[in-house]
Amino acid sequence: MKILEEALTRSVRYLEGLSTRTVEPSSTSTAALERLGGTLADEPTSASEVLERLDALGSPATVGNAGPRYFGFVTGGALPVSLAANWLAGAWDQNAHFVVGSPTAAAIENVALDWIREILELPPVWGGGFVTGTTMGNFSGLAAARHRVLEKAGWDVEARGLFGAPEIQVVVGEEAHTTLFQGLALVGFGRERVIKVPVDDQGRMRADQFPELTTPAIVCLQAGNVNTGGFDPIADIADRVHGTGAWIHVDAAFGLWAKASAAKAHLVAGIDRVDSIATDLHKWLNVPYDAGLALYRDPDAARNALSITAAYLPSGAERQPCDYTPESSRRARGVEVWAALAHLGRSGLAELIDRNCRFAERFADGLRKSGFTIASDVVLNQVLVSFGDDARTKEVISAVQQEGTCWCGGTTWKGRSLMRISVSSWATTEEDVDRSLEAIIRVATG
Repeated sequence: MKILEEALTRSVRYLEGLSTRTVEPSSTSTAALERLGGTLADEPTSASEVLERLDALGSPATVGNAGPRYFGFVTGGALPVSLAANWLAGAWDQNAHFVVGSPTAAAIENVALDWIREILELPPVWGGGFVTGTTMGNFSGLAAARHRVLEKAGWDVEARGLFGAPEIQVVVGEEAHTTLFQGLALVGFGRERVIKVPVDDQGRMRADQFPELTTPAIVCLQAGNVNTGGFDPIADIADRVHGTGAWIHVDAAFGLWAKASAAKAHLVAGIDRVDSIATDLHKWLNVPYDAGLALYRDPDAARNALSITAAYLPSGAERQPCDYTPESSRRARGVEVWAALAHLGRSGLAELIDRNCRFAERFADGLRKSGFTIASDVVLNQVLVSFGDDARTKEVISAVQQEGTCWCGGTTWKGRSLMRISVSSWATTEEDVDRSLEAIIRVATG
């Protein structure tokens, strides 16, 4: 097992070097990736030599998103304890499909789900499944929604499909995330056959413009606009939907974790009144890729929509993890989630959320004082910045990435090209924020 010790040494060295290297890899490093290819060797190569080659060529060409100054794409780093748990789970090599396949994985998932329900203040009846990310979380929630609303209309969609089924009214906000539309397409609703509700200047659905629901309906809300961090008015929409039989699904890729913060929990008010929630765990919970979660008020709807049956598969009263996700064989994602929550506790998770939000405000204040335009209110951990016209803003974004002190991405919002700064990592310190601010301002004024 010497090769595993070598992997540990190389991994630690890589992580320790992130604070001093440029966040974006050099063109020389990315060009060298070609050397990983070539004709496959006829004879075996030693494991040590393979790992050395992978490290020498692969590590320098990575984007340093595991480090403290990566502010792109709402990407969190991996807490050391969650990475360590991930390594241990990898050594276990468990198939988390059924309880009989891994009693450990199933038990750990159950505990992690219990803890998440506690954080979100959801009743114990809520169930869930660990998926790859919010894209599959949206798919899973929408599949459960499709089952339940059509069942109420007297239609067995799992047996009969959507051909001839009662039409389902699907309501979304004008700034719903693209992965929600991907989920709608995957479950057969299409990307365009939806009712789009107007939004306000923060991208939040306007409750006063909500349509009348006249058919079996699914309402899709957003907790955390990917540009502004804004939240749809969940409680207000729940009031309007109450009594209609509609299913409310929430795309809460990162915003869900505002519930852990006393200062931000009001943003997600009403989350206990919806029917399904999708969120990422590799974002703000800071566990390794890939990890997401689908939560259901009515777990039976998910089980009817997603579970599989076969003569050789076990059954019984125990919760079978595979009944709540679209996957069969899968890795034990719940292990690193359990480790992160066990390590942080309630106060640690709240402090992580509050600290990132505070740093977002620090970015906004520093850039505003330097004469640049903050394009929206900073309500969570997202900052939108303009450095002039669209062309100039794009130039600054590219130059900041190439300079390498930090990494911030670009976005288009309300027809404008903007820099988006997303503070999501446990590793980011005030010093990292100030160092990044200095670099951005220097590049933008140079």
